[in-house]
Order: sequence, then structure tokens, then C-alpha cells
Amino acid sequence: MIIGIPKEIKNNENRVALTPAGAKELVKRGHTVYVQHTAGENSGFPDAVYEKAGAQILPSISDVYQIAEMIVKVKEPIAAEYPLVRKGQLVFTYFHFASDEKLTLAMMDSRSICLAYETVENPDRTLPLLIPMSEVAGRMSIQEGARFLEKPQGGKGILLGGVPGVKPARVLVLGGGIVGHNAALMAAGMGADVTIADISLPRLRYLDEIMPANVKTLYSSTHNIEMELPATDLVIGAVLIPGAKAPHLVTKDMLPLMKPGSVLVDVAIDQGGCFETSHPTTHADPIYTVDGIVHYCVANIPGAVPQTSTLALTNATLPYVLKLADKGWKEACKEDHGLFTGLNVIDGQIVYPAVAEAFGLPCYPAVL
Repeated sequence: MIIGIPKEIKNNENRVALTPAGAKELVKRGHTVYVQHTAGENSGFPDAVYEKAGAQILPSISDVYQIAEMIVKVKEPIAAEYPLVRKGQLVFTYFHFASDEKLTLAMMDSRSICLAYETVENPDRTLPLLIPMSEVAGRMSIQEGARFLEKPQGGKGILLGGVPGVKPARVLVLGGGIVGHNAALMAAGMGADVTIADISLPRLRYLDEIMPANVKTLYSSTHNIEMELPATDLVIGAVLIPGAKAPHLVTKDMLPLMKPGSVLVDVAIDQGGCFETSHPTTHADPIYTVDGIVHYCVANIPGAVPQTSTLALTNATLPYVLKLADKGWKEACKEDHGLFTGLNVIDGQIVYPAVAEAFGLPCYPAVL
């Protein structure tokens, strides 16, 4: 198979979808790998290292799309890439379709095969290709939240961990999944007073057992969130419904409950965000303020630490890339139900129910 690795062109997206080690493995199996010039540079992988691994370098993004049977990316194609995606081409990346109707319609129009990292499943329904980036994003949400609590950044001027004689900041983490777990661990490690909220009592029991003493658990409800907000300095939105739009857990009407300079970090922004006042931002312009509350809603948080993120992501994606390349997408998805659940759009038809539901469009069975 001919595999293409374009350079990511989303704002400040520095990751790359395949390492030289992955390229070497594909070439060893008889596949051809084309990498766009400087695609891996910001992750620490210059062109020469890919060439040494057996990959071939192409000068432009259009060259890569034109020649490849399978495109492997990190983030969803942006508008400039829509015309480059071809009929019958397999695109394997994060799509987050349910929060982006224009992207969904563009990929339907392209009649390509869209296989989304975020809906590939393990037998136990966990999401193996979302987990590594959720770990990075969860940990970074606290790092960034702590930064924007600083007064020069627009925050209250609070040190997350406090000091002897001064109370630490209070952190509320909404969602006890991978993002929430990692955010709570990071905040606890920095010395904050942490509350993690979820609607799953079994999950709360598990978190209660394993978390440090400065992490408390809370059943998530509108009432409980409203009670927490007045004393909370930093809120992390970490709710995920696989493939679907995130629910709004903090509404605009709730913002006045918080003190000016408090910070909201919406890690769910890729799926539409779990704060009503959220809209996507970039690393170049990461925050905005609504009613005195600082909002950090960067849609590709792990892109800021590409050397860590690229390695973490490709460790998880490479086995699937190899399977798709060796067997073709139809056979690979027949043999691996978890990979089958990654199919979102096939030849102009939506085949993932949550995406169809988000836009009131018909959903069709995936025919292999």
C-alpha cells in the first residue's frame, strides 16, 4: 500500500502521525511511505531520518494526497485540505465529526473512507487511540490552568499549590475518565485541593480508592456543580461521550457564581465543549474572557508538547496502521471489530450513529 504522511497545518499543530521507526516497519513489510518535507521536524524527526528509514520525501501537501492510498494524520483535515481528499482514499486520523458539520459534509462530498482514531475501541469499550492524548491533555490542562491563574495572564493571581500558611487553589474536575484522572493526579501533585465529579458511582469508588488524600470525589449533578463553583478557582472540563457532542455542564448563567479571574479549561472542546460559553481557541491565542472568567479552549492541547505527544500517539496507532496497510481497510475492519467502530464516513455516507444524530442526517450500515 502507498501511505502518505502530510505535514499538519492546523494552527500550532506540531505533531506528526508517523515516526521514522513506524516508517521503517511499513517499508520492511513492502509498503511505500511518502512523508511531506519537514512534516516531522517539530517533533524532533528531520527528513534525513525518514529517508534513512526508507521513506521518500515529497515537497508539498498536495503531492502527498495525490499519490497516497492511505493518509495518516494527527488532526482532522482543515478547509484547505478538503479538496485534496480523494474518492476511495482512506484517511486515518482524529476527526471529531460531531462538533464540525462543515468537516462532516466535506468528507461526505469527497467520498473517501474516514476512520476516526477517537471511535476505535478495545473489546472492553475503552478507546486505545484516545487514551494517550487524553493522558497528555489531562496533565497539560492543569499546567495551563495554573499558568492562566497568574495575574499577568488574566487570572486571580493564585498559586495552585499555595504555600505554608496560605491555602492552595481549589480545582474542580468534571469527568472521571482518562482526562479527568490525569488532571486530578497532576493537580494533586502540585498541592491543590481537588474535587473530581462524575455520574458513575463505580468510577467514583475506584477513584476514591486510588487518589491521593487531597482529592475528593463528588457525584456530578447541576446542583452539586453550582454549589462547588463559588469556591473553585480552576475548572477542568473533561467529559467525553465517544463520537458524540459533549454536554454543557457549566452554562452561561452559572458563570456569575465564580469569582472574577477564575479559569475554565475545556479539554472537551474537540467534541463541542462542556461549557456553554466555550469556543475553540489556538495556542497562538489560547484564552478569552466571558463575565470575568478566563476560558482556555485550545482544540489541540497536546500539539504544544509534540515530542512527547507524537511518541505517545504513534505507540498506539502504529499497530492499526500496519494492519490497515497489510490487509486493506475492508479486511482489517472485518477481522477487528474495534477497528470497525472507527469507521465514521464511507463513500459519502455516515456510518457512525452519534455523528448522524448530531446533524439530523441519516445513518447507514457500514458495508464491507
